[in-house]
Amino acid sequence: MRSWKHLLVVPLVCSSACATAPVTPVNAQPPVIAAPASVAPAPAAPERPFGTLREQAERQQAWLRERLDTALPQLMRKYGVQMWIIPMREYNEDPVYKALVSPTTFAARRRTIYVFFDRGGDKGVERLALGGSSQGGLYDVRRAPQQVNGGGVVQRTAELLGPEQWPLLKQVVEERKPQSIAIDVSQAIAFADGLTHGEYEAMAQALGPTWVKRFKPAGGLPLDMLGWRSADEVRFYEGLTKHAWNIIQTAFSNAVITPGVTTPKDVEWWMRQRLSDQGLDTWFQPHVDVQRKGATEAQLGDNPVIQRGDVLHCDFGITALRLNTDTQHMGYVLREGETDAPAGLKAALKASNRLQDIVTGEIKPGRTGNEVLRAALARMKSEGINGTVYSHPVGLYGHGAGPMIGMWDRQEGVPGNGEHRVMPQSWFAIELQATTPVPEWGQQPVRSGQEEDVVLDAQGAVHWAFQRQTEFHLVR
Repeated sequence: MRSWKHLLVVPLVCSSACATAPVTPVNAQPPVIAAPASVAPAPAAPERPFGTLREQAERQQAWLRERLDTALPQLMRKYGVQMWIIPMREYNEDPVYKALVSPTTFAARRRTIYVFFDRGGDKGVERLALGGSSQGGLYDVRRAPQQVNGGGVVQRTAELLGPEQWPLLKQVVEERKPQSIAIDVSQAIAFADGLTHGEYEAMAQALGPTWVKRFKPAGGLPLDMLGWRSADEVRFYEGLTKHAWNIIQTAFSNAVITPGVTTPKDVEWWMRQRLSDQGLDTWFQPHVDVQRKGATEAQLGDNPVIQRGDVLHCDFGITALRLNTDTQHMGYVLREGETDAPAGLKAALKASNRLQDIVTGEIKPGRTGNEVLRAALARMKSEGINGTVYSHPVGLYGHGAGPMIGMWDRQEGVPGNGEHRVMPQSWFAIELQATTPVPEWGQQPVRSGQEEDVVLDAQGAVHWAFQRQTEFHLVR
């Protein structure tokens, strides 16, 4: 970060006095101007690892178009939904909102009601926006009748007087006469529970009992809309995950860590600052922790000075183009004379690698998260690995929409989210840990916590988004 003392030099604006200033002859020698004691270097070109904001938005808009054109009709028919109504107010948006709007839209306007109606067959799904914009031409915008106020100024009541949208919604519904109307209500899954109580009451009052009787929970529809990923999103995500790797590799090196000086919080803040300097963001504060031979977690405290022989662990995520990564890696600070981590620590890392293989081998389309968890834990125990599995979907949210595969404190399964089923073209963060006694540490248990992002292709095969860690990052 540059010091505030480096002042920006700006051109002088000439006043009328310039017209009477003496003119220097052409052949005259220019005056000698003493150079300042220090000159601020020209600012470096900004790092843009994923292009300009405009370039990013163009790519995101293509993703949105494909999601609405391809995924929406398939998913509405998968869940037997003829009409899906999603009303929301500004700054109190439904969680599925991120999957429905353009990158240049940041919030609902006053009130926005999205209506999706499956016309059947090849006619496809009609997309209506009552309030808000067309999202780059992807929605048919409907407005309440315009009114002229006393001063002769036209007001769009749908935008300015949110309640006027409810009669418009009733008109839309009555014109289409759906057999069922899906709404986002759920007692078990937050991503499927985006309809607020106030919006429900207003909508029910406006539509009346005949249509309210046709309401039904949207079920897994909003989850799968959030979780569905296009092929180009996968290509981008590989680069985003690789970038997360690069930052971790630098953080767990001598470029950032000086043994005997640096603390975990120093590393955490370096990681977050690095993202900010590159115009990127994160969805949680980076975390770094230490394990040390002969010391308990309580003895180390929450921010010990990093020493030679320490095992390091980080949890780190990047947010870009509304997508999120989630990565946990292991590091080791070499002792004097060492060129690699001790064999016992390498075995601990190998155990968590094996658990990764087990979990990814059990993720199959059609299985629930709880079914994947039970199968993975059974194999883990049969192979003598002491570990826990707490993997989750990732994408438009860090802890994303879809089937949870355990939680660190719910190894018996997760109600609600754990019963959702794996679908192709979705992503997971394979998050887990294996605890292994290390001979070089007097059989002291060492926890190898790892997390790597994976993508499921259209056929449901699992691939690492970039790659996975099989060797310690080394601080020399």
